[in-house]
Amino acid sequence: MSTCESLRGAAALKALRKARGLSLADTARALVETARRLGQPLDSSAASVQRSVARWESAKRPILPSDRYQLLLAHLYARDADGQIALGSGSDFAQLLNALADLGESETQLRELRALLVRTATDDGTGLLALLGPTTQLSMAAALADPARVDDALLAGMRAAVADVNAQVGSLPFARLQLLLAPVIESCRRLLAGGVPGPLRSELRTVAAQAYTLAGRLAFETGDDQASRALYAAATDAAGKLGVPWRRAVVHMSHALVTLYSAPGIEAARELVDAAVRDARTGDSVRVRARAHALQAEIAARSGAERHAQTALSLAWYDLDRDLDGDPAPTSFTADHLRGFEGLCELYVGDAAVAHDVFADSAEALDRPRERVQRAIVSTDQALACIRLGAPERAADLLHVCVDSAASTGGRVPALRLRQARKEQRPWRREGFVADLDDHLIDVSARAAHR
Repeated sequence: MSTCESLRGAAALKALRKARGLSLADTARALVETARRLGQPLDSSAASVQRSVARWESAKRPILPSDRYQLLLAHLYARDADGQIALGSGSDFAQLLNALADLGESETQLRELRALLVRTATDDGTGLLALLGPTTQLSMAAALADPARVDDALLAGMRAAVADVNAQVGSLPFARLQLLLAPVIESCRRLLAGGVPGPLRSELRTVAAQAYTLAGRLAFETGDDQASRALYAAATDAAGKLGVPWRRAVVHMSHALVTLYSAPGIEAARELVDAAVRDARTGDSVRVRARAHALQAEIAARSGAERHAQTALSLAWYDLDRDLDGDPAPTSFTADHLRGFEGLCELYVGDAAVAHDVFADSAEALDRPRERVQRAIVSTDQALACIRLGAPERAADLLHVCVDSAASTGGRVPALRLRQARKEQRPWRREGFVADLDDHLIDVSARAAHR
């Protein structure tokens, strides 16, 4: 952090305060009241808090607010002058995060602070437009009345909202994420049917393809397979009209994964994966191509086709080992993700001991909040490997963690994987560790039924 950045952050905090018409004393009193409202009253007096506010805004040597004050500032600036929650691009909250970043706060801490506020904003069912900044909300209302008024700023705001919802996977229940995404889905549908200016239609289709794909996955996770299929069809159509093969490959891969768990047999999923591979091979993203080959390896392994699985897996590693500079999807797939697929291949057509070790390494590396669902899936597969190695008690220990993760997110795939692992523990059904796991499953189900 440079001195220039620190001073810029201090100036941004001061500008944010003044834009609200708040004096230093007003801000101090507001922070004290916010702490009281959150049930975390401050020990400091308002005068002491005022001195802290002044130090954060110092034009000579500003300091970074402590974690506790950052939380209070976040709650203060998350609501606009009308009391509505606004966390999206252009909001006071977004400006606060930028200011804290300039003052030296880490990206990880800011991401956690944002996730906490998103969770808080939706706890009571309100704040469903929270991820659309105030400017985006106004622009969207105008564009829905007259699609010719769509502009780059509106599309950027919609794209940011989709990314925000995607980033909360693993942190919020899927049903709540559906509600957060709903305004963007409806807006995409209506704008695509309207007279959006020609030069902007391609970008609108890109946003729509991403939004529909995520919505299709969320619908699947909440058990609405009919809606999921319709959303994936819309995503495939939007992506297909872009003339960018790798984007349609992304849609096919997401659709294939939910089809694997929502349709009988494996053939429907195989067809989607093969379509993804064809698109990925003609596309510009090496990482998307690697993921498509990894999925092809999983499908082959589940079918018992060892040689085909190993060939597809080798192609995936080859893709990842290539020079990735300039990849249009640089963070979409990593070696840690691929090791999970490698473990699946070993589990179904290889060595369970190797599978166990690969799963363990992969789960340890998947440590970001966004990867929580994937980590639960990998850990459940690790438990399956333990069962096949004759270590059912160790498997039960792993599954207890997976039960809590699946319950907190409402994830359907982890739940289905859990069901499969529990079935394989039937030979030990009279053992205490299996009874404890069943009690845990029943307890979680009962809590979910009363929500």
